[in-house]
Amino acid sequence: MGSNYFVEVNCQQINHYDERCCGDVFLSKRVKEENRMVMVLSDGMGHGIKANLLATLTATMAVNFSVEHKEPEKTAEIIMNTLPVCSERKMSYSTFTIVDVDTEGDVSLLGYDNPTAMIWRGARLLDPGWTSMVMQSERNVGKELISCVYTPQKEDRIVICTDGITQSGLDSGKYNFGWGMENLQDFIRSLIEEDPDISARKLAMRVANKAHINDNYKSKDDSSCAVIYFREPRKLMLCSGPPFEKEKDAVLAETLKNFDGKKIICGATTVDIIARELNLKVEDSFEFTDPDLPPVSYMQGIDLVTEGILTLGKVNEILNNFSTNYVITKGPADQIVKLLLMCDQITFITGTAINIAHQDPNIPVDLEIRRTVIRRIARILEEKFLKEVKLEYL
Repeated sequence: MGSNYFVEVNCQQINHYDERCCGDVFLSKRVKEENRMVMVLSDGMGHGIKANLLATLTATMAVNFSVEHKEPEKTAEIIMNTLPVCSERKMSYSTFTIVDVDTEGDVSLLGYDNPTAMIWRGARLLDPGWTSMVMQSERNVGKELISCVYTPQKEDRIVICTDGITQSGLDSGKYNFGWGMENLQDFIRSLIEEDPDISARKLAMRVANKAHINDNYKSKDDSSCAVIYFREPRKLMLCSGPPFEKEKDAVLAETLKNFDGKKIICGATTVDIIARELNLKVEDSFEFTDPDLPPVSYMQGIDLVTEGILTLGKVNEILNNFSTNYVITKGPADQIVKLLLMCDQITFITGTAINIAHQDPNIPVDLEIRRTVIRRIARILEEKFLKEVKLEYL
């Protein structure tokens, strides 16, 4: 599988109905130098804080051991021996599914007691040939791990979930034994047939929401669904700030014009430069969709035109605190976040001319220099959202 494919990863979770804290934990890590991504979904025993701690401990160890290429049995052994033992049931308990993606080769999957990972090629379910390993050590004798290695193709999806999904609807009258794996598979198949390009985020969300509906909106267990989707990358370019040398204005405008993907311009000076160089009109709107920020403008061929440093500061803040419960509004910063999350390969072109407006000592310190804010946004996009980010300076 060539690295010209993008791996979109998303997890959606619904908590047990009377808990603020989710007992399932999903962690992901990109190992840039090895072109690898490691994802782990863990379900801690019970629900609430205790379950969350068990699952966090499990997922953290599983990610770190996988990154270090530890043997699957060894990884499982260490995790199970490290977890505290439940005083009532005399067992340390936390399930896990590990997905290790080499973006230029194979995918390795390892599962312990979660519902079996599903591999979809389009709307067809693949059987990768699972291998069962029964643990022999004294403390964990008889515990079974399942694993497989398979080579992905473009448009494949891997769907993993916790048993809160498959057991949703238990005793509800409609599904006396829970929703079950077969119904879940039929549901996913119908979603992919209906929308072959359905994003990882949307698919995970639809599955989690359906489980919630099965439970009459009162989930009796934490429910998590994560989707890993191999697809053509969606690209975005964000330009902010005037170039250091005026002669580079034309370069900036041409680069943006020839870019094949979504386009955002942040900053009045940058907008003026592009409008002048490409002979385009800028239409201002007077609709204040966010009380903290100036409204957006419109320019032909550009997806979003906003004010600069204040808006980017707010984008940074939203991404930093972003969770599955966040509702994206119509505000300029929210609209930038929406586009950033929709896209996979993101290029920031930052102009390095000093903006006189921001040298005023009366302006609060949090109006940081553009470069710093963009670097922060780039880091969050890479680490938290597994995006591929490129920073260019003019």
